[in-house]
Amino acid sequence: MFSIMSLTQKSLRTFKYIVSTKRHFHVTPSLYEFWERDEKGGYKNREKLPPLWKLIPEGFKELKKEVALFKKELYDDFFWLNKPLFVRPGEIDVVWKFGQESHLHNWVITSDSDHNEGFSKCELKLTKDGKGLFSGELNKTVPKDGKISRAGYCNMRTKPFRKSFKRMKYLDWTYYNVLNMKVRGDGRSYFINIGNKGYFDITWNDTYHYPLYTRGGPYWQIVRIPFSKFFYSSKGRIQDKQFALSTDRISSFSITLGDKVNGPFSLEIEYIGLEYDPYQRETFAYEMYELDGNYAAS
Repeated sequence: MFSIMSLTQKSLRTFKYIVSTKRHFHVTPSLYEFWERDEKGGYKNREKLPPLWKLIPEGFKELKKEVALFKKELYDDFFWLNKPLFVRPGEIDVVWKFGQESHLHNWVITSDSDHNEGFSKCELKLTKDGKGLFSGELNKTVPKDGKISRAGYCNMRTKPFRKSFKRMKYLDWTYYNVLNMKVRGDGRSYFINIGNKGYFDITWNDTYHYPLYTRGGPYWQIVRIPFSKFFYSSKGRIQDKQFALSTDRISSFSITLGDKVNGPFSLEIEYIGLEYDPYQRETFAYEMYELDGNYAAS
């Protein structure tokens, strides 16, 4: 059973709501398996790759771009341009915004219907005011294939961060302690997910979550969530042993809808940014301790 001692009564109520039947999250003991078949958990890429004799010329065409990108990385690292010299309290550093069509290329939109596991549909597009609109229709109807037991999710996720020559890249948010977003929702509850993928296969699915509660109506809302509030899970299962989010190794960011409510949804996003709040001194909101027999208790 998932058990945790919250530092505040409000956080405890939030966790009770998260693990209720309205969420797709389950609880499980800590993971001790050290082998994963692949990073996508069996979901293969459906794109058929061209033959090798076509890939080689394409690779040489990209070589010039990769070398130029590598030179830029060396320059930025030498002059320390990849990290802020200082962060002013209260100022918002925008990481993702939606003002141009090219900004949509940073995201991948998926739903259960993409893998023949449901009938939900979603998309990400620009509004006439230049804001990002994540919308679609959630459908929790389960396909009658004898394999799927539940359905109904839509997700927008950042594309993998890459350096030159297709190397893995992580975002460094060490200088910040609060996630800041400006959104206009429909009254439904979403989930914010921050990937913390590591080098080894046991950490490929490490993700931190926190609910995004939206208001219906015409007004925008500023969402401020301290990183200390995000809780740790793997493969959608909240872990008994909780750890603070490692803000120096951010591998992905996504927003998911899976509230088990059939019907259309709409989440308008102006920006997703970071903020440093000097009054936010909490580093980890969920205090854990162990009893004899390695039981986690609250």
